[in-house]
Formats: sequence, structure tokens, C-alpha cells
Amino acid sequence: MTTPQGLLVVIAGPSGVGKGTVHERVRAALPGSVLSVSVTTRAPRPGEVDGVDYHFVDAARFQELIEQRQLLEWADYAGQRYGTPRAPVEEAVGGGRIVVLDIELQGALQVKDHDPAALLVFLVPPSFAELERRLRTRGTESEAALQRRLARAREELSAAHRFDVVVVNDDLDRCVEEVLGAIERARTVAGGPTVRAGEPPSARG
Repeated sequence: MTTPQGLLVVIAGPSGVGKGTVHERVRAALPGSVLSVSVTTRAPRPGEVDGVDYHFVDAARFQELIEQRQLLEWADYAGQRYGTPRAPVEEAVGGGRIVVLDIELQGALQVKDHDPAALLVFLVPPSFAELERRLRTRGTESEAALQRRLARAREELSAAHRFDVVVVNDDLDRCVEEVLGAIERARTVAGGPTVRAGEPPSARG
């Protein structure tokens, strides 16, 4: 019987696809899993706590982290910067734990370059129209900012094929089960993850 190994898992997808909820459910089902807390230059949203939701830093400090090679990956998104602290991730995976990252497309592909054994999961909405509806329901951005997010989402959906697993988030329970199944296979099956759980919807939806 193969002993499960440490694993770095990236669960990504366009803004509004429901990543936060899926992350919470997946981590709850994996006792001992570690959520990597990202660093960002954006301001906290209502209810967010520094060090819990994100490490909030200014642009100068973020640049220092890049230059000191303290970030596993980093990316610019919607006018802000996001990155993953390197040391805690490497320590946890080396100790046999599952580390879950909530990051954007650019950063996810950087992770794969750094760790080919990492499992990249891409969440997609049932349709592009549904994604736009979810974003508009938030009511947190101007129309111009919303259009930028939608344009970015189209680009991200077109790159879904570069991930190991694509899961449509139309039913939360089923979506979480598919992600958990992919994680289990990636930990125990020699040769790494190859499963594809679904296909991304057309950006025209």
C-alpha cells in the first residue's frame, strides 16, 4: 500500500467562480491540511483579517519579498499584486502535509514550473453568463472594474486546459467531491495527476 505523500494543491479559477467556498469545504474534509496565506498589496475588504485572510503589505514591501526570493510565485491581478510565501509551503509539503493555494492563473503556472508534482485544479462556472451574474451580485466594483474582471475571466477560461483537473462549479457538493477525489489520486497514484473532471464553458456563454 502506497503511503500518501505531501502535496501542493492549487485551486484556481476566474473571479466569482466560488473558489473561497470550495477551499473551505475541501480543507474541512482534509484534517491537517494547510492553507497558505497569500501576500497582497490590495486593501483589506470588510471582515478580512491580516495574517488570516491575507498578509497585507505595501508595494515596497512586496517588491522586497520578490527580490529576496521569499515568494514561491507572484502575479499582478486587477491592479494589485499577490504572492505565496515560499518557506511555509516547502516546509509543510516536505513534512507530508497537503498545502492548498488559492491563487490566480499566472501564479498557478509558476507553481507547476517550480513543483511538477503539484496538483493544479481549475474551477469554472456553468456558463460565462452565470459568472457575470455572480460578479454583478457582489456590487463591490464600478462597471469599468467589473468589465476588466470579465475580460480577465475570458483569458483565464481559455487557459483551463493547462491545468491537471477542470471542475465545473454548478453544484457545490459534487464540485468538492471531485476536487477531493483528484487530491486523493494525486497523493497515491504513481506518475502524478492526469484526471480531467470536466471541460470549461465557452467564454461566449
